[in-house]
Amino acid sequence: MPQDSYLVGLIGSGIGPSLSPALHEREADRQGLRYVYRLIDIDTLHAGPEAVGDLVRAARDLGFDGLNITHPCKQLVIEHLDALSPGAEALGAVNTVVFQDGRSIGHNTDVTGFAASFARGLPDVPLERVVQLGAGGAGAAVAHAMLTLGAGHITVVDAMPDRSADLAASLNRHFGPGRAATAALDALPRLLADADGVVHATPTGMAAHPGLPFPAGLLRPGLWIAEVVYRPLETELLRTARAVGCPVLDGGGMAVFQAADAFRLFTGREPDATRMLADIAELADVASVRN
Repeated sequence: MPQDSYLVGLIGSGIGPSLSPALHEREADRQGLRYVYRLIDIDTLHAGPEAVGDLVRAARDLGFDGLNITHPCKQLVIEHLDALSPGAEALGAVNTVVFQDGRSIGHNTDVTGFAASFARGLPDVPLERVVQLGAGGAGAAVAHAMLTLGAGHITVVDAMPDRSADLAASLNRHFGPGRAATAALDALPRLLADADGVVHATPTGMAAHPGLPFPAGLLRPGLWIAEVVYRPLETELLRTARAVGCPVLDGGGMAVFQAADAFRLFTGREPDATRMLADIAELADVASVRN
């Protein structure tokens, strides 16, 4: 008899506002599943990121079917898993863990989620020269996605030069020499003058981090902007870029498609991403009103 009841969760820091539980549970309800999605916030537990291994083992022992993993545990969790998908291994980060026959298997749906969102929202834009702001966990995923989508060259800019250098080195190992480079923040005027588009993968624009990640004067018509932030769906960067005449992509698609991929891994059932895109628009709108 097919399984129709699932218990999953999210491990991370400060995850109270996450929309993942509602995204997963709404889709499960439409498919007639009993589906409970729990938040396991290490801040609430007064635990550090290094507790992720114990939390994963406890979830497995308690009968969870799987977990999502978010900041700051995506890299730390790897040593506590039994196996990794090829994508998670290449990225060195896990955001989804599936428990199967007593084993824990790590996946990464951030890469596939961003790639699906970009292909849907910005089809046919030029990809020869891409500038990416941010080299953290989300940044690593979207940089891999951009090169997988066929970007010719990506320049990574981060306030922490060591982090951007590590990411560029990893990209060049995986995709071939010369596909990625780094630059300092003060190089942005020159970089954006020549770029086809910008991927923004820093927290700037979130409710707690308002503002623009770079001066509005660097925007120009035709320069596409892809955003990772999804709360709010329309950040100040997207609003400003749209007014200038830039093609834009909000972060909601990445949130939906990575959740849809995780739902598929947890249940073996096909989610309806179109319905989930409508869900996130509604949920993000309600969240912005509350904030």
